[in-house]
Amino acid sequence: MHFNFHFLKFICPVLEQRFKDTKITSCFSQNKAELIIGCSGEDGQRYIRANLFPSISCMDFPEDFKRGKKNTVSLLHEIIGKTIISVNLVPNERAFTIGLSGGGILLFKLHGSRSNILYYQNEEELPRLIFRNDLIDDKTLSLSELPKNFDLNYTRFEELEGNASRFLPTLGKIPREWLQEKGYKEADVSQKWMLMQELLDMLESPLFSIVNKDGEHVLSLLPEENPVFQTSNPVEACNELFRYVVVIQAFEKEKNHWIKIFEDQKKKSQAYISKTSLKLDALEQETTPAQTADVIMANLHLISSNQDEVSLFNFYTQQEETIKLKRGQTPQKFAENLYRKSKNRKIEINQLRQNLGEKHKLIEHLDEMLDNIHQIHHFRSLKEFIKSNNLITKEKESQEQLPYKRFEEDSFEILVGKSAKANDELLRHFAWKEDMWLHAKDVSGSHVLIKFKSGLKFPKNVVERAAELAAYYSKNKNESLAAVTYTPAKHVRKVKGSQAGAVIVDKEDVLMVVPKGPS
Repeated sequence: MHFNFHFLKFICPVLEQRFKDTKITSCFSQNKAELIIGCSGEDGQRYIRANLFPSISCMDFPEDFKRGKKNTVSLLHEIIGKTIISVNLVPNERAFTIGLSGGGILLFKLHGSRSNILYYQNEEELPRLIFRNDLIDDKTLSLSELPKNFDLNYTRFEELEGNASRFLPTLGKIPREWLQEKGYKEADVSQKWMLMQELLDMLESPLFSIVNKDGEHVLSLLPEENPVFQTSNPVEACNELFRYVVVIQAFEKEKNHWIKIFEDQKKKSQAYISKTSLKLDALEQETTPAQTADVIMANLHLISSNQDEVSLFNFYTQQEETIKLKRGQTPQKFAENLYRKSKNRKIEINQLRQNLGEKHKLIEHLDEMLDNIHQIHHFRSLKEFIKSNNLITKEKESQEQLPYKRFEEDSFEILVGKSAKANDELLRHFAWKEDMWLHAKDVSGSHVLIKFKSGLKFPKNVVERAAELAAYYSKNKNESLAAVTYTPAKHVRKVKGSQAGAVIVDKEDVLMVVPKGPS
């Protein structure tokens, strides 16, 4: 429920008390979608930090912040020196405004993956400055169109037949899940009304809880069992959630990334050992070609030319055996080839034994790495572990062998096929049906995949960036504007026997973009 109207209703008065009459002394960014606003008051410095990445949008209000000496840029210069005079909730919206001296207004539009910060000279104008310029629609966003008014009486509830989302669109995911668990969908209108009133009562007097749901930390205003953190202070809840989402989840994501790599390597090594051991046993147990060659050479006088097969006594097995020969080849030459095969077979057996030994050593090493990384609980220790084991370099070397180039946009992974053959491999081995597939329309080029992230829609800017790459890695690379097809990967199929890279698309949309390669 973070950035929900019902939470903002509590935090805005506290923020006004905290920041009113403070002067804005700095406004800067150290990451692509993070903005820090420094304020100075009679009792010291305080900060507003907004992390507006599409995948993770959250805010906190630290009392201290150390600005980096590198990779930092000052922004929104017009607000520097202005005094904060108010913090106001936008009615029934995921937004609040900060009123500044001289009539300026900072809008915090907290719309999930499309969150943004906009500066208005006054209430009547369109935004003068925008933090995330990639959100083009925000350039024409008027403050007057944001507030909403909902009639929350029983008559309207009846008219809507108890449709919770239409009656109160601001509820958010967690309250809707609570209604569902209470049997809201099957209840009659009067029962639904009672459940809705019970829910609204809980939202009016909350204890703010941070809970872990499906591996992600979220803020809840409802009574929760086993929360990882609870408080009645909304700013404290906001700050703690930021720590969990940005710091702890980022640490866990990085840690789990390497754990998965080690476990995948171990799984592949175990599969190799199992498969290779069976092959080695079969090679060691079967009769060697050299034995057959010895039998042929010992009985050359019994073999006439142009025979397809011959029955000879095998002095190794002490049995009469039928030996197939090769038409058009002398018995001596056939035996010579068998001796060569036997020699190669010995080399193969020795190589397989060596490979198995190396794989067993690798598994021991991976077990040691997994034991060590499971004992790491802090980012600093994790970074030291990664550096000391040279993992970044090894990962890059591994990626060079992959059939795709890898890019990242707002934490979404974008894969670009390296060739026509690689396109087939990308689609066959690295695409899931939920992934987004893109390709320059009607021309040859790379297949592009945006990897699906559970619970998240593909942000518009991520799709556009992937389309730019698809256009760039195609025959339309030098065009001023190019058409790119995009569709879920489940609608893309390979026809058996078709040429490399060729596919059939059952359903598609088209996007026009300017071809743009790696920046």
